[in-house]
Amino acid sequence: MLACSALLLVSPVEPTMTSDIMFDDEVQNRIKEESIAQSTRSQLILRIRHDDGGRITDNLSRVQALLQLEHELMAKSNPETAWDDEHNWVERLETPFQMWADAFASRNRSLVNATNFQEVLEPVDANGWCGNGSTKAEQTAFEATLLLLPSNAVMNVACPAISGTSVLFAPAANEILWMVWIESDDDNPDWSSLSRWAEKVSASTDYQVSAVGLNMLFTKSKDIAEHDLEVFMIPAVLILTTVLALGLRDIKTAIITLGGIFLVLGTELGLLSTLGFKFSILDAIAIPIIMGVAVDGAFWYCRSSRDRDEVRQMLFLAMMTTVAAVSLALISPIRAHKSMALVMMIGIILDWVVTRFLLEELYLKRREILNVDEHSELLPSHQSLSWCWPIALLLLASVAVISPAGVEVFDINQLLPDDDPGINELEDLKSRYVLASSTIALIIIDVDGNSTDDLNRVRDIQQQLGQHPSVISLDTGIFKSPMVLGVSNNNGDIEHPTIDLVSQMNENSILIDDPRLQKNGVTTGIVITVLIDSRNTEAALQFSDDVGQLLVENEIDGAIGGDMTVGAGLARTFEAGRVKQILSAGVMIFIVSYAVLRSPLRAARIAIGTIAIGGAIDGMASIFGGRSVTTAPAVLLGMGFTADYLSHASAGHSPTRMDNSARWLAALTSVSIFVIVAFAQFPPARNTGQLLTASILLSVLLATCLSLIQSKHNRTDSSEE
Repeated sequence: MLACSALLLVSPVEPTMTSDIMFDDEVQNRIKEESIAQSTRSQLILRIRHDDGGRITDNLSRVQALLQLEHELMAKSNPETAWDDEHNWVERLETPFQMWADAFASRNRSLVNATNFQEVLEPVDANGWCGNGSTKAEQTAFEATLLLLPSNAVMNVACPAISGTSVLFAPAANEILWMVWIESDDDNPDWSSLSRWAEKVSASTDYQVSAVGLNMLFTKSKDIAEHDLEVFMIPAVLILTTVLALGLRDIKTAIITLGGIFLVLGTELGLLSTLGFKFSILDAIAIPIIMGVAVDGAFWYCRSSRDRDEVRQMLFLAMMTTVAAVSLALISPIRAHKSMALVMMIGIILDWVVTRFLLEELYLKRREILNVDEHSELLPSHQSLSWCWPIALLLLASVAVISPAGVEVFDINQLLPDDDPGINELEDLKSRYVLASSTIALIIIDVDGNSTDDLNRVRDIQQQLGQHPSVISLDTGIFKSPMVLGVSNNNGDIEHPTIDLVSQMNENSILIDDPRLQKNGVTTGIVITVLIDSRNTEAALQFSDDVGQLLVENEIDGAIGGDMTVGAGLARTFEAGRVKQILSAGVMIFIVSYAVLRSPLRAARIAIGTIAIGGAIDGMASIFGGRSVTTAPAVLLGMGFTADYLSHASAGHSPTRMDNSARWLAALTSVSIFVIVAFAQFPPARNTGQLLTASILLSVLLATCLSLIQSKHNRTDSSEE
């Protein structure tokens, strides 16, 4: 285990936080594998304004300065503005001014060498860039102006047909957006490198450059989670050591127990990191959970009245039932659940291994010093106390019944504090830019690149998609152009057009530079990129359903993906299956309990109690911060803790005061960690801390109620066995 821990020196853990970590998207996975586009990753956004807040786009010197900045970014020619991250680099950059330069160049005019705008705007083309006679480069410049300039920009030459504009002037706006695609040498680009470059450029130029948008907020949420881990780790260790020392009445045993916890964490993290496991920042939530589970054995060995073999059986059963409950997350459609469940399961198993094979003798020696057996009087038993168990179950069930239904669709708000300024900045961005107010839906259609029939079918599908009410259209006031980007409708001079020929001939959108998917140089599919409203979840779900129906009706093989469509679909699936998941966890716990105990009555009590706690915690999730896909693991783990405590309480042994003391000391020690986590800024960690604090307190109360009826039923259990 020490050797595995040492592997962290060679392969340190580098957690990430992107939408890819949250859930699997088969469409995006296929695009990454087969796309021939320059970059298949989500684009990042830079927002650029001048220090004085003045106009940028119709000021030629500022336009040329930003064109020069583009060049310096890519060529690294100026140390003050060059990209200086060795492991991450800008793979692709799309900016409005570069599109403008290409548009002017298509008329043999140079924006870079001009001394004033009139040199490139004259001779005048009355229709501007949006007219029927515009070149392909001018059409792309028009598209870029609509997407990368704010909605209140004066279009001027981009589309002089709009009222209040003039073909004699350049578009006028105080700010612009750049679209950036980043790659890395380890296939795990660090998006925060863009923020660092933006800060560097802002300090060395007259422009305010900031990395904004949804993807950058994912990076910010990762930074918040890492900060929480750094801030709370030392207090958690100190509090855990103090509570252990007080409970075990020995600082030495407490420190050794803590050393065992760090050995478990080091072993797991070192081994998984070396094997190439990709950690998300959400997996860090498992660390306090593993710490909380590890203290259980210390108290049962040192402070209970059970002999060694009884404690061994109880801890083995507790480990097995907890792992059984958490293991259901491995079959979740949500990738983050699988990852977190695996980390927790390995940690819980290693906790048991360390307690059983490394620390058991230490705990038994400490038990002899405490002379526990002299204080092993039985708990009082009374007929009325037997009602505590069913009453507690009814109260827990009532929480589940009265809680509101529904699951929040996963979005960035679930990963940031409510008062985070990034959320307000994102809303401001959405109000100003079409690009920011939309989300991308990706549709893959299987095609033959050399087929004219497939080309016609794809174009027909694109036309029908453009008529869907959820699709965003670029509205110039004169006409609307739905943002459906795929195969061009322009055949040029091709006599027998095919997907490959048309794609090779045409320049593609600024959002995707080539829509084709290929294997071994053979086109197998087309990606249609559709911009839909990111503020309407129900519309996204309806769009996904309608597209699926459209593909079926046209007998076309394909699939739909994208962050919002997949996320909304998973929320719907989770809502439909959350009760089934809780019941399934109860069944798993019953099977495991019966396999270990060979007592159907005791196994049934454990299973029923865990189901009651699971339903109550699921209900509390909707009260604390909203039921969501990030709270589901806490529900399963809460059921695991319940199975742990109930397995102790249901043992065929008359309960004693020392047993009760061990149970409550173990619970309060675990709670001391989760209370700290409940104060985290990172919402998933905070919600998990709150839910697990509640689940442990409810579990230990329920276990105490169950232990009160053990004296009455002990003879019955013994006869069954």
